Amino acid sequence: MELERLIYKDLLAWKSENTGRVLELQGARQVGKTYILKKFAKENFRHCFYISMAEESGKDFLNCLEEAAKWTPGTPRPRYHVLKEAFRLYDQKFVDGGDTVIVIDEIQESARVYNQIRTLAREFDSYVIVTGSYLGKALQKEFFLPAGDTDILQMGTLSFEEFLAALGEGELYRNAGLHGGSQPDVYEKLKGYFEIYQYIGGYPAVVSYYAEHRDIAKCESLIGRLMDIFTSESIRYFTDITDVDIFPKLFQAIAILMLREKQGVRELPTELSRIIYQEESGRTTKKMVNRAISWLQESHIIGYASKSTDCDHLQIKENCRYYFLDLGIAYHFLKATGAEPRQVRGLLAENYVYLCLRGRLQKQIELAGNAPWFALYQKTKGELDFFARSLIDYKNYGIEVKSTDAAAKTAMKLLEDGKLDYLYLLKGDTKGGISRDGKVLTVPLYLADRISFSLGKRCD
Repeated sequence: MELERLIYKDLLAWKSENTGRVLELQGARQVGKTYILKKFAKENFRHCFYISMAEESGKDFLNCLEEAAKWTPGTPRPRYHVLKEAFRLYDQKFVDGGDTVIVIDEIQESARVYNQIRTLAREFDSYVIVTGSYLGKALQKEFFLPAGDTDILQMGTLSFEEFLAALGEGELYRNAGLHGGSQPDVYEKLKGYFEIYQYIGGYPAVVSYYAEHRDIAKCESLIGRLMDIFTSESIRYFTDITDVDIFPKLFQAIAILMLREKQGVRELPTELSRIIYQEESGRTTKKMVNRAISWLQESHIIGYASKSTDCDHLQIKENCRYYFLDLGIAYHFLKATGAEPRQVRGLLAENYVYLCLRGRLQKQIELAGNAPWFALYQKTKGELDFFARSLIDYKNYGIEVKSTDAAAKTAMKLLEDGKLDYLYLLKGDTKGGISRDGKVLTVPLYLADRISFSLGKRCD
């Protein structure tokens, strides 16, 4: 089935801006990168040249590159002439111009092609897009990072809004009142859909299967299969097989750490290796865990959160907590720990809000920081689920997830002490509301991606 993806608008904006840089579309395996790029290319360009470096088309292009590199001895030939000749040999219809787009998929499979990005950006008139599921390989020494020559977009699994659109309920999400105002059945319906989304997540193949069969159990088995494929494919990028064997253990260790730790961990690799090996971590195990974590991050399977002290945006410690980048994956591993369903649902809700904030941060125009923040208040020794500093009104926003008013004592104290300007309470059973002074806003949890970080503008 054809799935509506919000990133399509970002691709249109990139084409319109015409920066001259190569677009690098990042994202995990099987999130729909190839599909959306082929659709975008077909609908917006007269000429499209698609090459996958993991398929025969990639081998054919490398052969063309070899042929184009042949030249009369002693005669210099600029690199961009070689590259253009390679495209012409690959397809005689190749035209380098503004109505042409070149899409190179799985580019991490060839350092030689990856290292042409600078030439593609600076010497070609065509639009160029590169992508790959395992771009972490491009961190290896034979790859030269094309700093300043790329624009970057990140594509994740389907958001809750996209999930609803796949089920024909996109308008339900967009029109529901954030702070009340809609009919009770609207909120109940959204709540029911969100419960399903928390369990199956947003991988296109999983969502498509659910849309057709409504079988949650089968969707869960599909997610397990996706993780098995990820692990087996990662073997090709590791020289030491023991590194790959660590992935299933590391997934489980991350889930355990999510359940166990609420105030962050000083040394995440150390703590994770203790969970995995049930002993003090040595230099070898920490190095192995560090390497595996980096791979999972570069492959867009996990992401990190940073810690703020006292909601101070200048006191931030990076890499203090990990989350999964898809709710279906999060549920798969959290459930396997044997934790009580209530506890698992609470962490899934928190993971969902993390993903919403991470998506907003990627736009780099709304929130400060490189990753979502949580906060510790030294005065009360309590924790705030998430803390955000707006780049629109330069106010501090606190976010509490699935909390009762009594459980949000730290958040309320931070607001009272002036550490926060506004506080969002995200709850699963609410229809929303706003306090009399407009400082505390209650919002249905499943509408977290629609909350505003420009409330201070109303007071200008």
